Amino acid sequence: MKLKDEPFCAIKSGKKVVEMRLFDEKRTLLKLNDFIEFVNIESEEKLKAKVQELKNFSNFEELYNFYDKTDLGYLDYQNASYKDMLKYYSKSDIENYGVVAIKIKVVD
Repeated sequence: MKLKDEPFCAIKSGKKVVEMRLFDEKRTLLKLNDFIEFVNIESEEKLKAKVQELKNFSNFEELYNFYDKTDLGYLDYQNASYKDMLKYYSKSDIENYGVVAIKIKVVD
């Protein structure tokens, strides 16, 4: 999965433990204990993480209400809004597919 530098670094440091994605065809294939390779789209650095939990939601608002914002990669002083995800996904895609929270743990 491709990530921008900021979320990639947050996952690498262990600060972000939940990755949020559309529950599209690709994500329906994910299972517990699978491994995901994340790629930093800026540096091309890679890291591997193990899927610890998969939780589906109708939309990002539900997901954001379920998790603590720091698990999603926000810092304590930052405002966390599900609307932030509209930068990446259209409302129609969110309605079409739903969303998934992928709880991960980085592995060596």
